[in-house]
Amino acid sequence: MNRKSNDHRWGVILAGGDGLEGRTLLAQTRLRIAESIDRDRTLFVLTKAHEPFYKKEFEKVPPNRMVMQPSNRGTLPAILWSLFRIVRYDERALVAFFPSDHHYSKESEFMTGVASAFDLAETNAQSVILLGAPATHPEIEYGWIEPGATVTNRSGDGLRPVERFWEKPSYEIAQGLLDRGCLWNTFVMVGSAAAFLGMILDACPALYGAFQSMLSLPDSAMEIEMLQRIYDQLPAADFSKQVLAVSTERLAVASLDDIGWSDLGDPRRLVRTLFENGIENPWVAAGSCNHCGVTLTAPDAVSRLQVSEPLKKGRRSYENSRREDEGGGVLWPRDEFGPGC
Repeated sequence: MNRKSNDHRWGVILAGGDGLEGRTLLAQTRLRIAESIDRDRTLFVLTKAHEPFYKKEFEKVPPNRMVMQPSNRGTLPAILWSLFRIVRYDERALVAFFPSDHHYSKESEFMTGVASAFDLAETNAQSVILLGAPATHPEIEYGWIEPGATVTNRSGDGLRPVERFWEKPSYEIAQGLLDRGCLWNTFVMVGSAAAFLGMILDACPALYGAFQSMLSLPDSAMEIEMLQRIYDQLPAADFSKQVLAVSTERLAVASLDDIGWSDLGDPRRLVRTLFENGIENPWVAAGSCNHCGVTLTAPDAVSRLQVSEPLKKGRRSYENSRREDEGGGVLWPRDEFGPGC
């Protein structure tokens, strides 16, 4: 791919204070995507209330690369406002969105998949490409993508249409999805800014119009004031449910190779991933977080999470494990750590 084409590749990290000391998940995400996306074309969606968590980490990041939300209103306004910010600079932008609380044991292979998605987005300008991870077990806490029939076209790109989404299915449904070769939804998306904006305009025209009106404001102070007014009146809005789920005809899914993906928004997966990858973390060792007060309240919580593989043992074992956690294991207010999917 030539340099001129790469100049239109942008990245947006959907970020928030994750409360972890040392190298944060946000820092890891920044390092990961720097392999393919220039730092001057990387934006961070942040929430004002979480500033104590990320202030030090962002000391050298220019303000124009930070999309500061007055409050957390879900993924839809976060994505919409970041897109409008990007098209101010580059109307031909190709944009990739990355959650900040994900782990990849094979980061280089993952970024190879992202680079391929950018290439596909150039030749499929009207589509938004979702990256799906091969499922290894019937996980009921993930979102799933059910692909349609394989698309055979002149480019032979292997993209498949999206039949439908399944969000946190029951164990029986998840087993069926696994058997049918469905994919875990990583919520990593790549497409032209125009394709994203077109979907949002059709699905949520009122919200689109409210944010679009800020583009004509003459200075940043007026923009901040108007953004506050919009957020004060804005209910939580979910990009997956309110845009993707009603726009499947504009979507395509590409299956990643085995990249060792995990969504670390759930504390059990977080602790298990830390142990499995030999990552020492003072939050786990101390049993609590100095920033947010999250605690491991049961003495055996870490060991139970370390060895627990409930989904491999069947639904009853999983439900028993979940009840144990709710009855005295890990307490983690996930909403404190940024936009949810």
